[in-house]
Amino acid sequence: MKITVLSGGVGGARFLRGLRDVISPADQVTAIVNVGDDMWLTGLRIAPDLDSIMYTLAGENDEQRGWGRVGETERVSAELRAYGVGWPWFTLGDLDIGTHLTRTHLLGEGLPLSEVTTRITSRWNLGVRLIPATDDEVETHVIVDGGGSMHFQEWWTRHRASIAAQRFESVGVAASTPAPGVLEAIAAADVIIVAPSNPVVSIGPILAIPGIRDALAEAPGVVVGVSPIISGSVVRGMADACLTAIGVATAADAVALHYGARSRGGVLDAWLIDESDGACAPAIEAAGIRAHVVPLWMRDAESSAALGRDALAAAIG
Repeated sequence: MKITVLSGGVGGARFLRGLRDVISPADQVTAIVNVGDDMWLTGLRIAPDLDSIMYTLAGENDEQRGWGRVGETERVSAELRAYGVGWPWFTLGDLDIGTHLTRTHLLGEGLPLSEVTTRITSRWNLGVRLIPATDDEVETHVIVDGGGSMHFQEWWTRHRASIAAQRFESVGVAASTPAPGVLEAIAAADVIIVAPSNPVVSIGPILAIPGIRDALAEAPGVVVGVSPIISGSVVRGMADACLTAIGVATAADAVALHYGARSRGGVLDAWLIDESDGACAPAIEAAGIRAHVVPLWMRDAESSAALGRDALAAAIG
C-alpha cells in the first residue's frame, strides 16, 4: 500500500508516528509537509514542521515541550540574546541549531529544499519519506487588526495568537510549484490522509500551492481526513484563533465542511471524528463526506497506532 499524508505541526507528527507503527514493511508512507512556518533567523533557514516531524519519527523530540530535541541545551540562544541578535522569544536549542546550520549550508550549495530534506532525514531511520510541499520560499504572514502584518511565528509564538487576526497570507505561494515528488506521491497513493493538523496554517498552505488541490481532486486514491477538533476544542495550540479568523467554527463538522467533499469540489471523501462528536456525523454525511466515529485522542503510542489503523480502515468504506 502507498499512503500519502498531508501534515504539519505536532498533531501531524504524532499521527505519522502512529501510522508508521501499524503499516507492514512493504507499505510506503510519504508525508507532504507544510513549509508556511519556515523563516530566516540569524542567517539560518528554520523549518519548524519538517524538523518537528523528523525529530518525532526519530524518537528525538521533546515530548514535554512538544517541540525541539530531547535533552536540549540553549547556550547559543543565550549568547544570541546577549548580543541582541534574533528573536529573544524564539529559542533555538543547540542540537536544533546543528540541523539549521546543515540545512542552510546545503541550501547555500544550491540544493533545493526537497533534496536537502532527503539528506538531513537520511541520518535517521524514520520509516516515512518527508517531502516539503514546495522548494520555493512560501511563508505564512498574519494580517492583524489595524492592517499590520507579521510572520506567523511572531503571532503564534511571541503573542500566543492573542492579537486578533484578520486573515492569513501565504507570501510567495502564487509563484510556487510543488516540490519534486509531491504530485507523484498524490497520484500514486492508494490512500491520502489529511492529518489532524491545523487546518488554516498547516494544511491550508499546502493546499494553496498551485497544482496540489487539483492533484487531490484527480487522485485515484481515497482521501481521508482526521479532525483536529475534539468536543468543540482544539487538541493543542491555538487553532481555534485561526479558525475564528477565517469564519469557521471550532467544531468537527465545521472543519469537515471547510475542507469540503471531493465529490462537490472539496478535498475529502471521509472524515474521522471523535466519539464525543458523534452528533456531528449527520451534518458531515449530508455534505457528501463519509463520517467515521472513532477515538481520536493520541495519548500514547497505542492510541496513536489505533488512530492510524482507523484512518486506513476509513479508506475502505
